[in-house]
Amino acid sequence: MRVLLLGGPKFLGRAVIDAALARGDEVTLFNRGQTNPDEYPDVERLLGDRDGGLAPLAGRSWDAVVDTSGYVPRLVRDSAELLRDAVGRYVFVSSKSVYAGFAEPVTEASPLTMVEDETTEDVQEHYGALKALCERAVEDVFGNRATAVRAGLIVGPHDPTGRFTYWPHRIARGGEVLVPGSPDRPVQFVDVRDLAGFLLLVAERGPGGPVTATGPVPALTMGALANACRAVTASDASFTHVDDAFLVEHEVGEWMELPLWVAPNPGMERFLEADVSRAVEAGLSFRPLAETVRDTLAHAQTVEGVGVTPEREADLLREWHERT
Repeated sequence: MRVLLLGGPKFLGRAVIDAALARGDEVTLFNRGQTNPDEYPDVERLLGDRDGGLAPLAGRSWDAVVDTSGYVPRLVRDSAELLRDAVGRYVFVSSKSVYAGFAEPVTEASPLTMVEDETTEDVQEHYGALKALCERAVEDVFGNRATAVRAGLIVGPHDPTGRFTYWPHRIARGGEVLVPGSPDRPVQFVDVRDLAGFLLLVAERGPGGPVTATGPVPALTMGALANACRAVTASDASFTHVDDAFLVEHEVGEWMELPLWVAPNPGMERFLEADVSRAVEAGLSFRPLAETVRDTLAHAQTVEGVGVTPEREADLLREWHERT
């Protein structure tokens, strides 16, 4: 295919480029040239800006566009309108955050979160609602030629967020590791390379409409993830599973201070149990967990401010043992 990528070669964008080139696709990048500008020197680049600088896209055509950089509905609608007759399919990278609640496992038919003022562009405050409005903008223009891929937590090589990388790196250090919840607590995420390959499959053959893309299948538990990290790193780590109530009582930060953990508050009980059957039917597949862990260790560093500090972890473990 001839593929247009709206976004730079960073994490997911990089994985899309790698997957497309491996397939023999012809890739064009459209971005501001600020992210890894020296990467992929043989790939065509069009320099511009989504906010009023789309002119370099005019008069061109591609088989599909993959939009990894759409957050503001106004700007996404602008690109969709410009590309209406220039591409066959618009694949918009959305987020599982579009769903209004997680009291039950979400499906593509689950209610979406909304914002009262649909003109707001405060992405930090209304991320999920704005992603939902971006989906609507693309669908308004492309109809069933639009696919919104609602990704879960994206992990793997070159992850800049630290939201998954904490676990392989922490367990590699060994010693007693604080692990949230019971060993059989479900967790979900998707390797960036699996997601990139899926985006290109969808760009080639559909389906249209929303698709929730996370995993893996079969389902994974926190205990299995911890054990996989220990096996890959051959560390001497031991695991102490600490219950949710204790973590809430000690004001442990969800998701960022303790990655992959969300307190089971009302409406969030099944947050990491999304139904991904539609994505699997459309071709989403999952590489072995050990490969994701190994390549994360090799190509993604921990991020300052993500994950409990060693001192905080030691204090929590000491209090937990005293109580139990």
